[in-house]
Amino acid sequence: MTDFELPSAAKSQTRATLDQLKDAVQDGLPTAIADLSALVRIPSVSWNGFDPAAVAASADAVAALLTGLEVFESVEIARAPITETGLLGQPAVLATRAARNGRPTILLYAHHDVQPPGADEDWESPPFEPTLRGDRLYGRGAADDKAGVMAHVAAIRAFTAAVGTDFDLGLVAFIEGEEEFGSRSFTNFLEEHKEKLAADVIVVADSDNWDTSTPSLTVSLRGNVTFKLTVSTLAHASHSGMFGGAAPDAMLATIKLLSSLYADDGSVAVAGLTSQQWDTPEYTDERLKAEAALLPGVTPVGTGTVLSRLWMKPAITVTGIDAPSVINASNTLIPSVSVRVSTRIAPGQTGEDAYAALEEHLLAHAPFGAHVEISDVDRGNPFLVNTDGWAVAEAKDAMHEAWGVEAVEAGIGGSIPFISDLVAQFPEAQILVTGVEDPDTRAHSPNESLHLGVFRRAILTEAVLLAKLQSRA
Repeated sequence: MTDFELPSAAKSQTRATLDQLKDAVQDGLPTAIADLSALVRIPSVSWNGFDPAAVAASADAVAALLTGLEVFESVEIARAPITETGLLGQPAVLATRAARNGRPTILLYAHHDVQPPGADEDWESPPFEPTLRGDRLYGRGAADDKAGVMAHVAAIRAFTAAVGTDFDLGLVAFIEGEEEFGSRSFTNFLEEHKEKLAADVIVVADSDNWDTSTPSLTVSLRGNVTFKLTVSTLAHASHSGMFGGAAPDAMLATIKLLSSLYADDGSVAVAGLTSQQWDTPEYTDERLKAEAALLPGVTPVGTGTVLSRLWMKPAITVTGIDAPSVINASNTLIPSVSVRVSTRIAPGQTGEDAYAALEEHLLAHAPFGAHVEISDVDRGNPFLVNTDGWAVAEAKDAMHEAWGVEAVEAGIGGSIPFISDLVAQFPEAQILVTGVEDPDTRAHSPNESLHLGVFRRAILTEAVLLAKLQSRA
């Protein structure tokens, strides 16, 4: 049995054993799953065009969960303005408890907003009706990131079940409400609540694990640049038979322009977008084909090791297109086409520099003199974790205790741009990027799901980490 020994000056504090925490997590798992299911039923999509009342209802539900823990000195729902518009962002939940007797403060971050569900027919069960199939809970937000919210809540429940509520560790819970829509008020929120958010250790529970039996500590994240690209060639639609073959339509120009972004092997061909060199764990083409669901005969793109392509090189994806649907297509030349472009950028390059390279490329490669407009731009910086701090060692030990295997230090191809804002506001804080997802989670996609074994072990990891920090003078 492992004890988390307290310093001699704090022997009056209760000691938490690993077995106590395991029992508490297991006993609390049904309640945690039920609470998570209740959150999933709230369609808290933070994007424009979706009902903001659902995000507000989700914030209320999270605030009630944090209040019910009876460990925080204050729990509030707050909103901050978006700099570009002056409008208030979506509601976040902020709960605080001051540290005592020299103990550190840990900030637990997650977000309660979710991605749009997409088409209902692409889901095997309704996106906002949590459904258990086998060892996975399906539903939009079941993993990303309402499971992150509940991992924090359930870990605190297990920790207090083992040590009681009279402990010295400082706790902050910051549950954001607009991460999936670019965290547009995040910087202002940090500035307005800087004193309450200050912490020695920040845990961002919004990442992946190596697989369902091996934990990951995320040590690198790509940044992102997203924007709407509109390509126009005609003042109005024209008859494709009368003018096709001489007048360039917008679809032709868009296809040629988008094609210029890629080399023949599918890698990015935009001058100025940079890459990094990094030794990566073994990850085969076969694993990529299975986890990314490549169809038979489809081959991977790019060069270098698979994980170097996913973690340390840029990627460009067209994630949406506005054009006439097939069923509504008529024999006309289309005057304008709009697409949504999502670019992942490698660590070492700022979002601002990457956007400048993309803008220059698109303007220079517009075919047939097509008019190009770039709008609705979001930029986010990549992140590299400093793994030299004591908190990284404590987190990896906690993962080993909870999972029974060593943690993998992994990069992630996705982006959590606000982490650079956390670094700027709290340069002395140690940041730990953890998560409850696994390669089969399908975050952002139809049939998103949470592996309940991963969920249990993620909760236990965080409960063990809290006990370790409680024992640290």
